[in-house]
Amino acid sequence: MSETALDTAHAAMEAAPGDDRLRLAFLERLIDAELYILLERPAEKSLEPQLLELEEGPVVLVFDRETRLAEVAPDGASMAELSGRALVEMLKGAGLGLGLNLGAAPSAFLLPPDGVAWLADLVAARPRLGSKPPAEVRPPEGLSDHLLGALEAKLPTMAGMAQAIGLATGSGAEGSRLLIAVFGAGLGTESAIATAIGEALNFSGADAGNVDMIFPVPGSEAEARLQRVALCREIPRPEPAAEPGPPGLNPSQPPKL
Repeated sequence: MSETALDTAHAAMEAAPGDDRLRLAFLERLIDAELYILLERPAEKSLEPQLLELEEGPVVLVFDRETRLAEVAPDGASMAELSGRALVEMLKGAGLGLGLNLGAAPSAFLLPPDGVAWLADLVAARPRLGSKPPAEVRPPEGLSDHLLGALEAKLPTMAGMAQAIGLATGSGAEGSRLLIAVFGAGLGTESAIATAIGEALNFSGADAGNVDMIFPVPGSEAEARLQRVALCREIPRPEPAAEPGPPGLNPSQPPKL
């Protein structure tokens, strides 16, 4: 059976235990993954995870493949599917740890309750949003290849939300800070874009709280000024929806009677 993205990231982290970047990369794969959660009973209005009592405290059992959950769970066990991002948010403050692939794969990993709370806070941290650029903007300074790679990896997740992002250095009363401008953002997309960019910053080792983000008005002088000095990266356009074929030709979607 092929490795999962979590398997690959876990192996890299284990091979270099002192490398914080590899640990952050593994945790980013964890929040991006769709995880299967072992439940005490079928989910109705809320989830009741099955807990494993360890010295570190109670742990919620999750797996990155349904087949892995089946290997350690009794027949007929109940489960739910949830993103790692949503799971750590749900567990924060509940005093519960997270046990990934325990007894099911070499990528077994235990995150204690304080680690869950820390990861949830990291996911939630966003750049500081502003309405206009500072008095002085100039080309970006001190950008690492690692940070640029992390931002570029997030661009496909923002497809259709905006046209591009631009990185610059802004100077004001608080000194110089990294400034990220989002060009051509759609109505109501600001929160999702800030979350995606915040994750790219935080999991690359930067601090989203020390970064400013603005959404300049299209066609404004502020937008033109930023585009002249910023390092810009286009956001991919969403793939066009496939034209529906004649009914009955797709075996997974039989025609309705």
